[in-house]
Amino acid sequence: MFVRKKSFSGMKEIVNKLNWKRILAALLLISCGSTGLFASDGTPVDSGATAWMLTSTALVLLMIPGLAMFYGGLVRSKNVLGTIMHSFVAMGIISVLWVIAGYSMCFGKNVMGGWCGWSNDFFFLKGIDSNIMDSHVPEYVFSMFQGKFAIITPALIAGAFAERVSFKAYCIFIALWSLLVYNPLCHWVWASDGFLYNLGAKGAIDFAGGTVVHISAGISGLVAALYLGSRRGYPYQVIRPNNLVITMLGAGLLWVGWFGFNAGSSVSSGLSTAQALTATQVAAASGALSWILIESFHQGKATALGFASGILAGLVAVTPAAGVVQPYGAMVLGLLASLGCYASIQLKNRFRYDDSLDAFGIHGTGGIIGAIFLTFFIRSQWMADARSAAGGHWTILNQLGVQALAVTIAIAYAAVMTLGIIYFLNKMMKFKSTEDDEMAGLDRAYHGERGYGMLNPS
Repeated sequence: MFVRKKSFSGMKEIVNKLNWKRILAALLLISCGSTGLFASDGTPVDSGATAWMLTSTALVLLMIPGLAMFYGGLVRSKNVLGTIMHSFVAMGIISVLWVIAGYSMCFGKNVMGGWCGWSNDFFFLKGIDSNIMDSHVPEYVFSMFQGKFAIITPALIAGAFAERVSFKAYCIFIALWSLLVYNPLCHWVWASDGFLYNLGAKGAIDFAGGTVVHISAGISGLVAALYLGSRRGYPYQVIRPNNLVITMLGAGLLWVGWFGFNAGSSVSSGLSTAQALTATQVAAASGALSWILIESFHQGKATALGFASGILAGLVAVTPAAGVVQPYGAMVLGLLASLGCYASIQLKNRFRYDDSLDAFGIHGTGGIIGAIFLTFFIRSQWMADARSAAGGHWTILNQLGVQALAVTIAIAYAAVMTLGIIYFLNKMMKFKSTEDDEMAGLDRAYHGERGYGMLNPS
């Protein structure tokens, strides 16, 4: 025991004499050299921002299973697996297209008169191996982050024509839609030489995808739903959700993933990130509470589906605004989105068009509300920068005009191109399911499986 005490005492004395500051400095230098905190050309990598962007990329990817659960719970049990597959197959198809040409079309230099972009360095991502962006984040990370937006956007459209489309035709549709609709819109709004990016004093405001993602998907969904017609039996046959528990869990995953969707769009880890994250939380909560209050007054009951719908309405509306509005503005946008989306769904029920899972009712309507009404809640510093960029004169009305023009262009372009794609596909193959396949269900007709096999033993 005495020997052990003496040995321990000696070790303690040695430890106390060590210059820990020098040791830590040496370890840091070794770490910088071995883990590549500097790019090959000497540009420093911001490890904090990069870590947040990696996290945001994962969070946005999480939204796709969340969307699959949200949509999957709302359809009939015979279509649950097929509906979930609509979201998951987009992860495969769009990811491959994004690496081959999508990133280049979105963020390359103007070609074809600015209709889209292109860069040979972005083709198959072959030229960005050691690229570090101005934000000090590796370009690989940014490209993968943006790729998740490209995946979820066409998957949103599937909610408009759920339970009634051919799986093969759907796969071809989302591939064509991604190339011909999403990529050009993305280039116009987010590329440095896109014409909407440079419109007015500081461009059309679309922080994380109100125009590029939600308006384009919602309008395209509406066009597809009107062109294809309704499901068999709609609206006279009652079509009930198969599992609202799954839908609620999906809404929760979407809420969590949306922090990466919005806050990650700052491409940094700083003040703008915190501002966007706060606006996201506030808008979602405001939208959810507003929806169940509206339901309580209109129908006498607050439903779980209504709460989930309100979450999405608030999140959609704040998406274009997250980087420029203060929390009170996000709260108002959540309220306005719930009012507008609730009214849109009531109109759908009145006119009896079959937007199956309210892709237009929530994403289209909420996106338009957010993109337009954010103008009235812009931070004073942003407006001051806009006035400076415009040579001293730039007002809320000027920015409102820019926002309205961008929304109009997105609506018109998405509608016309989607109609053309569906028309073309219908000439080549049958886009809508046959009546027999619809009666059998998507799961059995297109996948040879059952989502709930245990409930229907063979």
